[in-house]
Amino acid sequence: MRHHRMSAGPRLAKIFSIRTILPNVVTLAAFAAGLTAIRFAAQERWELAAASIVVAGVFDGLDGTVARLLKSTSRFGAELDSLSDVVAFGVAPAVVLYLWSLQALGRFGWAVGLVYAIAMALRLARFNARLDEAETPRRRAAYFTGVPAPVGAGLAMAPLMMEFSLVGGGLAAYPLFLALYLLAVAGLSVSTLPTLSLKAVRLRRQWFPSVMLFCGVMIAGLFTHIWTTLLVMLALYLLSLPVMVLHYRRRRHR
Repeated sequence: MRHHRMSAGPRLAKIFSIRTILPNVVTLAAFAAGLTAIRFAAQERWELAAASIVVAGVFDGLDGTVARLLKSTSRFGAELDSLSDVVAFGVAPAVVLYLWSLQALGRFGWAVGLVYAIAMALRLARFNARLDEAETPRRRAAYFTGVPAPVGAGLAMAPLMMEFSLVGGGLAAYPLFLALYLLAVAGLSVSTLPTLSLKAVRLRRQWFPSVMLFCGVMIAGLFTHIWTTLLVMLALYLLSLPVMVLHYRRRRHR
């Protein structure tokens, strides 16, 4: 009997709840969507390639929320999320854009894709290195440091999204411009600029109806003209960068 009780402990220790793996399953879905984007690009199905990266961004936004709701956050999940982000938002956009346009520049085009992917890897490595650090002023103020990986991937894919939007495209014929643009996005990703985090947004109550109306317009746009709406969102994000820098400096002085 004593032996039976002692051996039951290790067996119980190996039992885990299904809720502990659900956030990681969502992360793996983002990883799979990023890899699928490369497959669609190899088949020159560009809209599906861009859509796959957008889907990866949706899954990436969900995994953290699911983990917090289920109270199943873990260091393993954080590491897996960063690895998934490197593929979905670093490697996949670089390969897609190279096959779409940058390959016309030969080795230079491939080098630009490498620089972008490396920048994303460095950004995520920096994030992991700070997981155990004490809270910084930016964390307390709920700012991001540099452009987050999903947003960076969205900005990188914006020229391709224009092909399917009401704006119109044709940027594939200008690989040098695309290369310079992609290098700029890589620089924003590894920069130390304080960037927008929704946690930092505080609005007065009288603005609530207007904000909800704006959200309704964006939702309607996503159902009718998804690519144009996503481009508008990315343009608004770019416009927010100087505003957030000024806002952060003012808070530091206070």
